[in-house]
Amino acid sequence: MNNIDKIRDLYIDSFSGEQDELLSALERETHQTQLHPRMLSGWHQSVFLSFLIKLTNAKSILEIGTFSAYATICMARALEHGGKITTIERNDEIEWLSSKYIALSGIGDKIESITGDAKKVIPALKEEYDFVFIDGDKREYLDYYKMILQKVKSKGLIIADNVLWDDKIFKPVVSNDFMTKVIIKFNEYIKEDHHVRKIILPLRDGLMLLQKI
Repeated sequence: MNNIDKIRDLYIDSFSGEQDELLSALERETHQTQLHPRMLSGWHQSVFLSFLIKLTNAKSILEIGTFSAYATICMARALEHGGKITTIERNDEIEWLSSKYIALSGIGDKIESITGDAKKVIPALKEEYDFVFIDGDKREYLDYYKMILQKVKSKGLIIADNVLWDDKIFKPVVSNDFMTKVIIKFNEYIKEDHHVRKIILPLRDGLMLLQKI
């Protein structure tokens, strides 16, 4: 990131307020204890997700990929009384961290945490969702999408993270770069899917916004 990018990000962040002590502590502990702390959604992106939840008055949220629960907590805070977020995380080794901060958040009653493979969990979910945030295993994005589309209400939103993949999708793809290939495959599938309206925003690593028609 060059100096102009840093200045731009600081300016943009100045419109989003500041994260509170709980989120600051969660971000800090994530960086101290996790091998890939960049997987944390971060303040700016989480503010945007919360803004969408408020804007659409979403009451039922599905999150695929809890990680340390930073975005989970932010989205749960945006829910009105009676709202609920179901969040799925495959890596049970990070459950101690997410559970700790969900408990400290004081809104654990709005959050249902499920540890397991989302591809096995999703078919058993009975609820229809207003809002889905896909931020799990990138190799499974397309499968996640196909599985959850039927569980999203009409005009409901689906948000997919990391769809620009460090801008690698714009560069020649080397033969063994499997991760970039699967992101490109997902993006191209969505581009041709007439079940949703779609747009990509260059926020952090790229957010794809979809609305079910």
